[in-house]
Amino acid sequence: MISRRDFLQASMAASAIVGASGFGNWSRLAAQQALTQDQLLEFDTFGNVTLMHLTDIHAQLVPIYFREPSVNFGVGPNRGEVPHLTGAEFRRFYGIEDGSPSHYALSSGDFTALARAYGRMGGLDRIATVVNAIRADRPDALLLDGGDTWHGSYTCYHTAGQDMVNAMNGLRPDAMTFHWEFTLGQDRVREVVEGLPFAALGQNIFDAMWDEPAEHFKPYQFFERGGAKIAVIGQAFPYMPIANPGWMFPDYSFGIRDENMQMIVDEVRAQGAGLVVVLSHNGFDVDKKMAGIVDGIDVILSGHTHDALPEPVLVGDTIVVASGSNGKFLSRVDLDVSDGRMMGFRHKLIPIFSDVIAPDPEMTALVAEQRAPFEAELSEVIGQTDTLLYRRGNFNGSWDDLICQALLSERDAEIALSPGVRWGPSLIPGQDITREDIWNVTSMTYPEAYRTEMTGEFLKVVLEDVADNIFNPDPYYQQGGDMVRTGGLGYRIDISKPQGERISEMTMLATGEPIDPARAYVVAGWASVNEGTEGPPIWDVVESHIRKQGTVTVPDNTTVEVADR
Repeated sequence: MISRRDFLQASMAASAIVGASGFGNWSRLAAQQALTQDQLLEFDTFGNVTLMHLTDIHAQLVPIYFREPSVNFGVGPNRGEVPHLTGAEFRRFYGIEDGSPSHYALSSGDFTALARAYGRMGGLDRIATVVNAIRADRPDALLLDGGDTWHGSYTCYHTAGQDMVNAMNGLRPDAMTFHWEFTLGQDRVREVVEGLPFAALGQNIFDAMWDEPAEHFKPYQFFERGGAKIAVIGQAFPYMPIANPGWMFPDYSFGIRDENMQMIVDEVRAQGAGLVVVLSHNGFDVDKKMAGIVDGIDVILSGHTHDALPEPVLVGDTIVVASGSNGKFLSRVDLDVSDGRMMGFRHKLIPIFSDVIAPDPEMTALVAEQRAPFEAELSEVIGQTDTLLYRRGNFNGSWDDLICQALLSERDAEIALSPGVRWGPSLIPGQDITREDIWNVTSMTYPEAYRTEMTGEFLKVVLEDVADNIFNPDPYYQQGGDMVRTGGLGYRIDISKPQGERISEMTMLATGEPIDPARAYVVAGWASVNEGTEGPPIWDVVESHIRKQGTVTVPDNTTVEVADR
């Protein structure tokens, strides 16, 4: 008798053959003008249940450029596995032709030229068009938001997330989970959650004092769709108090909580769930490990690490779906749920090409309403760039290098440190840099640009700690974003080494001298998780620097040497 896993493997293979998986048969079209909205939305409707997944929008209401990473190392069991393939290697793995729309949307090579050819991506009004089209085909489809939604822009900061709450309410999701939302502060999060017209989920959001599920966040929600009973379980970012300031949400604790997840899965199965979906903000490698530990999950909709994969990854009997970030993509997953279980699926990662997909008029008006009070500030030109400005990758991106340059000059520092966050759109050479662009890569609720002294020894400790958060071979100990970005400081890293032994050859770039462990260096940085940090907000520091430069040029960064592994 054929096993359930054989059913799923056959389903994955069939999807790839008929073009329902990945980008379908248009991935080899050579020019933007050859694309149509109908081709982007084409789907062979399957089964009786449809899921739509968005995640990591980071408050990007309008179309943007966003370059995918060129460096994304996998370690331990994930070395050489997706999503840790980039560039040409990624394209070969998925059979993507150079210069095609999927090349531009999914990888980093030739980004500037392809961006000029294919244009911006995303925009909530284009996403609304896609969502409405899927609902027209499958009226009871579920729309699920993976979190990192109320964070990351000028308007989001100045409205305490209300702009995104209003816009997303217009999109009508059925449930969401959380990460950066908590940096609005726990009182604000509770205030918003109490008024949401959809489910706020997190089986791992606990009351810190009593170590029991938190009052405002349900662990799961049941939905009846296509004759099937569906349980959607929320999984918020597990490492909130480590990656973000715990003092902003002292009433809550998080964690992965595998045992509790297993208990919840068993509970919903006992109540008749024929499909169990985990709406996760764990990160892709953590989700893969969880899928191998917790029995009974059918689908994990993965968020946090911003990975965009044309096909799900199968772990045991669980499919793991990665839907990208910044509004660039929406995943559609159709499933056959019968006899109390998932029997097969079809999947498509839909790229939101903003020059191809027509904007939805109602959402266009709603987005304009959120932005209108701030339009003059948003559109003010601060400077220009003759360099591709991007953020994303294990090590420095050019936006991060520019921020470090600003910290060095404006804060009169020898060394600059900038957090390895993944959010922030790109700018292509020749573009104006507006105030909105600066806020898109700096906006957060703890923006103070500190200036302090650190010994060389302490600097090494900082780099080693961050490196272990990223390159620990056990995904459950990977608690950071990407590597902290450095200015004025070069180093060598061997990611295959154990904790405390990865960083060497630390060098002061201004003099070429080795970092002295005993000497104190003047260090500027931002986004400290420590309460009471003092300094000007980082966006003011960066704006001042860009105004003085006029046109910014960021040279290629060769200050971090990654050892052969």
